[in-house]
Amino acid sequence: MLSIIRKYHLPTEFPKPGLDEAERIPETVREEMFEGREDLREKFIVTVDPDDARDFDDAIDVERMPGGGWRLGVHIADVAAYVKPGSALDREAYKRGNSVYLPDRVIPMLPERLSNGVCSLNPGVNRLTHSVFLEFGKDGQTKSARFGRTVIRSAKRLTYREAYAILKAPPNDQLGERLHVAWELASLLRKNRFAQGSLDLDFPEVKVRLDKEGKPIQLERIENDESHQLIEEFMLAANEAVARELKNRLMPTIYRVHENPDPEKLAEYRELILSYGYKVGDVSKRTELQRLLASLRGKPEEQALKIGLLKSLKRARYAPQPLGHYGLAKNNYTHFTSPIRRYADLVVHRGLAERDQSRRSRTDMGSITAIADHISETERVAADAEMDGVKMKKLEFFQRQLDARDPQVFRATVLEVKNFGLVVELPDVLLTGLVHVSSLTDDFYAYNPVQRRLIGRQSRRRFSVGDELRVFVARVDVFKRQVDFAIADQRPGKSKETGGRRSRNRRS
Repeated sequence: MLSIIRKYHLPTEFPKPGLDEAERIPETVREEMFEGREDLREKFIVTVDPDDARDFDDAIDVERMPGGGWRLGVHIADVAAYVKPGSALDREAYKRGNSVYLPDRVIPMLPERLSNGVCSLNPGVNRLTHSVFLEFGKDGQTKSARFGRTVIRSAKRLTYREAYAILKAPPNDQLGERLHVAWELASLLRKNRFAQGSLDLDFPEVKVRLDKEGKPIQLERIENDESHQLIEEFMLAANEAVARELKNRLMPTIYRVHENPDPEKLAEYRELILSYGYKVGDVSKRTELQRLLASLRGKPEEQALKIGLLKSLKRARYAPQPLGHYGLAKNNYTHFTSPIRRYADLVVHRGLAERDQSRRSRTDMGSITAIADHISETERVAADAEMDGVKMKKLEFFQRQLDARDPQVFRATVLEVKNFGLVVELPDVLLTGLVHVSSLTDDFYAYNPVQRRLIGRQSRRRFSVGDELRVFVARVDVFKRQVDFAIADQRPGKSKETGGRRSRNRRS
């Protein structure tokens, strides 16, 4: 991990002026800080976050309205109340641009005294927030939007697992009833979003579980289930409402943009799709792209072809103009909901707070452009470092499998057939590797380029794209960042079969 930190020039500590400034910030929210704020402490507000999260920057409450429809409150940590423009904390937050989440540590944008302390929306304590209040009709369309500086006291901290369990069971208390009402709205917003052209580019995530020494002991696949979708839809709705408000008020701010793709890139992607045997029309048309993504759902090659699509699209970035978001099919979009870990959101919070002031300390467009360019770059660096960190720990996990001399057996799907072997993906751990033709010891296999198959000379056994196999690790090349696998039914002895969720800790 230190090699990755050095490679990407990530900071390892906060400068003393920033830490000193953080130390002067009270650890609790005092009564005098409530002035001018809407008091929401009696409302039933909850947070839903990953199991290991420590910085909670968003909370929600949803109520069903008389006569139909819903009232949604999205409450975001008011980091701008503590981090003032030009301060030592602000300068360091700008420099970092965002928090970086590596498998064994977080490199936060703000010191822990803020990120895990007074800014984090922990349950049972008063916290300063910036809230978005949205009313939706029975059809899920926005009827009104209101914004305000608020103070909340979260009633409950839920993990995604806990929220999912509640959503899958009949409601039997206030928490269950509120969460089910929230899902009624979120599922309708999700349905409407896809009807308006949004692309389903969600990917499962693999969490690398580490022991106390930082050694990887489990690879756990995290699905984008209803609990994640619920929070996602509400954050999208809040981000869009804030973007629309700032645009209408002509406030200089930072937008999250995803520009239309290059037609040539999409044409190349269409050729890739055709090579997998799919019938596909003009993928520059959004409806055709949506139809294709729906047809991939649940297929062995879904992951590979979705990644192929992402590579053919432009990368989302920050910009001073509302250029629209292609993937979400939204004209106005920004980042507002994570100011603890993203500098863009902090800038947006400041703009929203100043929009009604007669004398606005407006940031000029030149500064906004420079900030947008800088944080687009820090975001790219963070994403690359995070992917590098996960890949490194996955390689370490499989190396430990080899060292144990009793490696686990994983499900695998053939993505490509080459003359030198099978390119396979392990769906439970989201890792691509190679089954080299030399490891197929039960026969001599020849490559048929027309059928794209490996065929056994004597057994006539065939390996084709889409085949499902059971494999175990055969070799790890840390330098090349590659893993080779062998097919489990071609070796003697018993193996423990596993998926991502059931990986076992061999040391326990």
